[in-house]
Amino acid sequence: MKLNPEGLARASSRRPWRVIIAWIALAIVAGAFVSAGLANVLTTDIAFTNKPESIQAQDVIDEKFGGGQQENTEYVIVLSQSTTVDDPAFQTFVTDLQGVLAGSDLVASPPATYYDVAQQDPDQAAGLVSQSKQATLIPVVLVDHEAATADDFRDLVDAHADPAFTTQVAGQASLNADFSRIAEEDARKGEGIGIGVALIVLIIVFAAVVAALLPIMMAIFAIVVALGLVTLIGQIVEFNLFVTNMISMIGLAVGIDYSLFIVSRVREERKKGFDKLGAIGAAGATANRAVFFSGMTVVLALLGMFIIPTTIFRSLAAGAILVTIAALAASMTLLPALLALLGDRINWPRLAKRAQLDSPADPKGGIWDRLARGVMARPWAFLITGVVVLGFLGSFYFQLNKGSSTDINQLPDVPSKTAFLTLQREFAGGLADPVLIVVTGDVQSAQARSGIDELKQQIQADPSFSPQVQEAPSKDGSAIQLSAALKGTTDNAVAFQAIEDLRNRVVPQTIGAVPGVQAYVGGNSAIFDDFLQQTDQYQWIVLAFVLGLSFILLTVVFRSIIVPIKAILLNLLSVAAAYGAITLVFQKGVGIGFFNAIGFNFHQSPAVEAWLPLFLFSVLFGLSMDYEVFLLSRIREEYDKTHDNTEAVAYGLRTTAGIITGAAIIMVCVFTGFASGRLGPLQQMGFGLAVAVFMDATIVRVLLVPASMRLLGDWNWYLPRWLEWLPKVNVEGREPERVQVIPDGNGEVISAIQREHDDVPLD
Repeated sequence: MKLNPEGLARASSRRPWRVIIAWIALAIVAGAFVSAGLANVLTTDIAFTNKPESIQAQDVIDEKFGGGQQENTEYVIVLSQSTTVDDPAFQTFVTDLQGVLAGSDLVASPPATYYDVAQQDPDQAAGLVSQSKQATLIPVVLVDHEAATADDFRDLVDAHADPAFTTQVAGQASLNADFSRIAEEDARKGEGIGIGVALIVLIIVFAAVVAALLPIMMAIFAIVVALGLVTLIGQIVEFNLFVTNMISMIGLAVGIDYSLFIVSRVREERKKGFDKLGAIGAAGATANRAVFFSGMTVVLALLGMFIIPTTIFRSLAAGAILVTIAALAASMTLLPALLALLGDRINWPRLAKRAQLDSPADPKGGIWDRLARGVMARPWAFLITGVVVLGFLGSFYFQLNKGSSTDINQLPDVPSKTAFLTLQREFAGGLADPVLIVVTGDVQSAQARSGIDELKQQIQADPSFSPQVQEAPSKDGSAIQLSAALKGTTDNAVAFQAIEDLRNRVVPQTIGAVPGVQAYVGGNSAIFDDFLQQTDQYQWIVLAFVLGLSFILLTVVFRSIIVPIKAILLNLLSVAAAYGAITLVFQKGVGIGFFNAIGFNFHQSPAVEAWLPLFLFSVLFGLSMDYEVFLLSRIREEYDKTHDNTEAVAYGLRTTAGIITGAAIIMVCVFTGFASGRLGPLQQMGFGLAVAVFMDATIVRVLLVPASMRLLGDWNWYLPRWLEWLPKVNVEGREPERVQVIPDGNGEVISAIQREHDDVPLD
C-alpha cells in the first residue's frame, strides 16, 4: 500500500478493529492530558516574538526591578462602609490579613500595606488609599499567575472574612481565571448548540440516523486529539485561552464537513453498484483525495498567521491547524473503518427514498439543476445583483476601527469584574494597569534628573493620566521607573493616543533629549498599542502570502489562471461582507436589539478586536477554498469528459450543491453557537465566520460561480502555453472501474466486483 488517500481508506476498511482501537486509545491518552494540564498552558497574555518598544521596556523592568512582579501582582481591596483607614479597627483588620497572606506559600514575598508605606514614602502611600479613605489596597506578588493559583489566593482572602469589611481581589491572574472559566463554559455551550443543530441537518441531508452520527463522531475525536496536542505542546509554549474555543469551533465545522463529503460519496458509489469495500475504495480515490487537498488549503492559509510576530495569532492558528489535521486523519482512517463495519447499516433507519440504494446518484432535473440553469440563463443579472449585495455590505469595512472589544462592564458578574469596577471607582482605575516609563543609563546626572522631573510634570498635566506619578529607582541605581495611571479603562482610543503622544512627543522632548540615557514606554496598554501597529504592519504580507499561495495551488489543480483569479475575487467579496457585517452590528449597533431578542448577548463596542480581521481572512479563505475545490473539481471532471462548459457547470452544481449547502448550514450553526457566548471577541469571531460562510454558500456558490463561469465559457480553463509544464493534479482522482459479473445459468446476477486500485498515486 502506498501512502495516499485511497490506500489509507482501503487499508483501514480491511482492518477496521485495529484502526478503531488505535483511535480510542489515542483519544483516551489525549483526554488524560487535557484533564491533567490544559488549564495550566492557557493565558490571556499577548506576547511578541520580536522586540517592539513595550517589550524592550519590560526587559529592563524584569532585569532591574525583578522579573515577573507586574504580571504576578494582585491587589487585595479592603473596604468599609462605616470606618476609614485611620480607625484602629480598620488597621487591625488589614494587619491581620497581611499576616495571613505573608504566611501563605502562594505569595512570593511578604506584602506591604498602606500603614507600612506611609512611614517611609507618604506620596507612594497616597496611591494605596481611596479619596474617601474607606478603602485601601494591598499589593501582593504571587508565586505565579496561573489560574489555579489565583483561585486559591481568592479563597485565602475570602476565608479571612469580617462582617465589618469587604475584601476583593483585582489583577491579571484573577481576571485570567475568570476569563478562562467563561471561555470554557461558552465553548461547552457552543459545542452543544453546534452538535445538536448539526445532527438535525445531517439527518435531513442523509435521511438516515446512523449516517448522520458518523460525522459528529469524527469531529469529537478530532477535537479531543487536538486539545491533547495543545496540552502536550503547551509544556514548551503557552497558548492563548481562546485556542480551546477555536479548536471546538473549527473542529466541529471541518470534522463534520469532511466526513459529510466522504460518507456521501460512499453512498453514491454504492448506488452505482460497488460493493461495500469497493465503494469505500472508490470514495478514497475521489472524495478522500478532495478532502485531503481541501484540508491542506486550510492549513496553508492558516500558516500565513505565523508570519505575524505575536502569540495570539500563532496560538489560534496552531489550534485550528492541529484540529484540521486531526479531522483529516480521522476522515482518512477511522471513518473508512467504521464504514466497513457498518456497511449498508449506515442507512438505518431510512427516513426517505434517497437513502435507498436504488435512488439515482445524479439528481438531474432536480431543484439544484433547475437553479443552475436558471442562473446561467440570465448570468449578467445574477452576477451584478450578487456583486452589488456583497460589495455594499463589504463597503462598511472601511469604517471598521481596530482595538479591543473587551469592556469590563459587559462581562458577566464575576469576582474579578466587581473588583476592577471598585478600582475604577475608588482608585481612578489605573493602579492595576499603569503606563510604565523606564529610564536607563546615566540616570544620576543632573540633566537626567531635570529631564525626569519635566517628564513627570507633563504627564501630570495630561488629562488622560491621574495626577500622581510614582517614581522608583532600581536597587543598583542604574534605572528609574515611572508609573503613570491612565484614567478610566486602559484599552480605549484615549489610552492609545496618550501612549502615542508619550512616545512621539513628551518623552523625546524631555528625558529623551538627555544624552547618555534611554527611555522606553511600556505597560499593558503600551503592549496592546504595539500589537495594533504590528498587526497593521504585517497584514499586507499575510494577505500576499495567502492570496499568492491560493493562486498557485488552484492554478496547478485546475490548470487554469482564470479560475484562480475568479475564485480569489469571489472569496474576497464574501470575506469583505463578513467584515462589513461585524462593523454594522458590533461597532455601529445595527440590529443588536433583534439579535439579543432571539437569545444573543451582543454589545456595541467602539472597536472590533484588532486581531479579528486578519484572523478571519486566513480562516475564511481556507474554508471557502473547501467549497471551491469540491464544486470546481466536479465541474472540471465533467468538462474534461464533455468539453461542454454549460453542462459541466450544471452537473457540478447539482451533484455538490445539496452537500455543500448542508455542510454550510452546519458550519453556520456551529459558528452561531459560539457567537451566543458572553465574551465580545468570541461573539465577533463566531458572527463573522457565520456570515461569511452563509454568503459564500448562497450568493457566491449558487449565484456568482455559475453566472461568471457561464459568461467566461471555455475561457474558464485558459492556461498559457508557457505554463503547460505544470504537473497535472487530479483532485477528484479517478473512480475504480466496476465490472458487472455476467448472470449465471439461471439468469441471476451473482455479484458486482471492482478492479482494485490500491496504488493509485496522487497524480
